[in-house]
Amino acid sequence: MFDFAELKTSYKSKGCGQITADDIGKSVKLAGWIESIRDHGGVKFIDLVDITGEIQVIFRADDGATEEITEWSTVQIEGEVRRRPEGTENPKIKTGNVEVIAKSLKVLSKSELPPFLPTERKEVSEEIRLKYRYIDLRREKMRRNIIGRHLVSKSIREKMWEEGFVEIETPYLTKSTPEGARDFLVPSRLQLGKFYALPQSPQLFKQILQISGFERYFQIVRCFRDEDLRADRQPEFTQVDIEMSFVTEEDIISLTERVLKHAFKKVLDIEVSIPFPRIKYSESIRRYGTDKPDTRIPIEVKDISEIFSNSKLDFIRKNLERRGKVLGFSIRDIEIPKSKLVNLESLAKSMGAGGLMWFVIKQNKIISSPVIKHIDDKENLEISKLCDGNGIVFAISDREERARDVSAKLIKYIAKEMNLYRSDTKFAFVWVVEFPLFSWDETENRYVSEHHPFTSPKEEDLEILETNPEKVRARAYDIVLNGEEIGGGSIRIHNSELQNKIFRILKLSDWEVQERFGWFLEALKYGAPPHGGIALGLDRLVAIMFGEDNIREVIPFPKTQSGSCLLTNAPSDVYKKQLDELGIKIKEE
Repeated sequence: MFDFAELKTSYKSKGCGQITADDIGKSVKLAGWIESIRDHGGVKFIDLVDITGEIQVIFRADDGATEEITEWSTVQIEGEVRRRPEGTENPKIKTGNVEVIAKSLKVLSKSELPPFLPTERKEVSEEIRLKYRYIDLRREKMRRNIIGRHLVSKSIREKMWEEGFVEIETPYLTKSTPEGARDFLVPSRLQLGKFYALPQSPQLFKQILQISGFERYFQIVRCFRDEDLRADRQPEFTQVDIEMSFVTEEDIISLTERVLKHAFKKVLDIEVSIPFPRIKYSESIRRYGTDKPDTRIPIEVKDISEIFSNSKLDFIRKNLERRGKVLGFSIRDIEIPKSKLVNLESLAKSMGAGGLMWFVIKQNKIISSPVIKHIDDKENLEISKLCDGNGIVFAISDREERARDVSAKLIKYIAKEMNLYRSDTKFAFVWVVEFPLFSWDETENRYVSEHHPFTSPKEEDLEILETNPEKVRARAYDIVLNGEEIGGGSIRIHNSELQNKIFRILKLSDWEVQERFGWFLEALKYGAPPHGGIALGLDRLVAIMFGEDNIREVIPFPKTQSGSCLLTNAPSDVYKKQLDELGIKIKEE
């Protein structure tokens, strides 16, 4: 996957995986780990590995040095390259046609038996893998993922430089501006009682850089959010951060497509077709139940409330009276055992739905359903039509928002379990556009920003900004890949008066605005250009490219779902002296 430069050092003349037929008859010096030892009675075969790959090394029985070695010890060997005897070649490795006849061996570091072997095929618990991450990273798959991550970053940098962008670093110690996720706080020793915050993103700094005249900025940057974790979340993560001046949405969308096309070609040798398709937020929610549609799945959500308008089922009638909906989706020509259908009911409840109705249909008739005795002939016919007379129909009666959310999750789950993806594409990109600018927060009883408060509203919606804010559309866009959001951005507000108007709609007091954003609002007064940008989630992008469901598989040293580092035992207690210097006292439970 990656051709290393010749790894010549004082310990080695080249890498283990760099030995070729051109080296036959030559003396070489190699260093690495012993992956395996095979004693064939008088001759020992050793697989020696380093970052470049592996090579078979042969020792004669009279070489006493081999008695001291153990698997996974680090050694240095000198020997002569020869062609493998006919019939003993190994086509599975790059060096499978050659081997090294050892003349000397030096043990550099002897290894104890590892808690698990990097070559083991059996599953090892993630807890053990993370505790001994240095062993885990020796596994071929992990080496592929981490080198793959390097290649993706490298390809993105190459393309950004080619497009005229300047790579600029922004601060890690900055001001807390809590909105959305919690900030990680860093106490100041020099100014007791005050705190820095680790940035959730470089949002304001990259906008400041546009005001400063750096029209094309990017960086591959670490970001920090103190939030509950799951498979695609980490407290610290990496994003490709991009900002441009004098641009519209089209400029940023087009650039992003060129960058992603370049990365897929350079790293996976896959041609992705641009431009990517686009879908409006409202249509995405209506058809797929989510703003992260996986367009590889040929299943859509439909409003089937009309079919149940005269239902005999009390829970459906009551839901429709409360202006709820009955939403459904169908899978044609499929059979699912009843036990799995019952399990899907439980899964739907665990996702927040009151329940899940399913209808097994054959030859235009429902033959099995938990509510079959409550379905009349007209409902039977209409439900059967949803899967063209053969297959399974699923339905949820609930509040529309919840029914759509659970339907989308079930479709994703069923598609993965039964491999219901379209066969014509492995990577399905789609832009989701025209998001609402605001959403209503029931808990706080106010509007909140759907993206962030610096997102510009569409110009044609400015006239209803204060009178009908829920109808205002944002100049925002998300890029979705295989049902996962891998990036999002917007055109920013570059007018201080409009920015203050947005803050008022969000019910931020003058004091809050000045305290959090005063320095930024001051900057907007001095000739801010129209600008916008996007941030791509590098961890998620790499995970999808290399077929991983969990981003921890493409991060060298990730945290657990509780935010712990099992390798270093962080977070940990600190000395009382350190706390005293910061003026901090730990509150007792």
